[in-house]
Amino acid sequence: MDRRSLAVVALLVVAGCAGSPMGTSEPGSGGAATTATACSPTSQSTETIPPRVTVCDRETSEALGTVAVEIADTPDARYTGLSEHESLGANEGMLFVYASEGRHTYVMRSMDFPIDIVYVDADGRITEIHHAPTEDDNEDLTPYPGRGKWVLEVPYNWTVERGVEVGDRVVVEDTERN
Repeated sequence: MDRRSLAVVALLVVAGCAGSPMGTSEPGSGGAATTATACSPTSQSTETIPPRVTVCDRETSEALGTVAVEIADTPDARYTGLSEHESLGANEGMLFVYASEGRHTYVMRSMDFPIDIVYVDADGRITEIHHAPTEDDNEDLTPYPGRGKWVLEVPYNWTVERGVEVGDRVVVEDTERN
């Protein structure tokens, strides 16, 4: 992972420790965290692991699924996205990171496999889910709009298979064990 991506992930982890919805309990949930705290060391290893994203049920806080993600946090990385990949593993994805929440539109430019596109707002809530098949060409691409600070791309129908819905919560977990 390059230094810039690691810095973004570190900021997300620090934000989680400071009360951001990314990695902490939400107001009104009775203080029940949606995942183990990202700030608690779990081993003495200095091994860097891929960032992981867990989707939790909005009502029960039960983990619905977890994926190891690549981070796309620059304009070039967000433009390229998964288009240079041949496929995704069952629990792999890409997390697109923006400085602030906004309206975005994704397309399936040069994609060899279908995906789910999940928009996540600044509070860590899923605002939109699209099931995006591959396109026949790079002309007249189907737009997949949404509002979010983060966009999570996962294998096609990953959200359906796990019961993920709009309103569920997304948590970025610790990426470095020390």
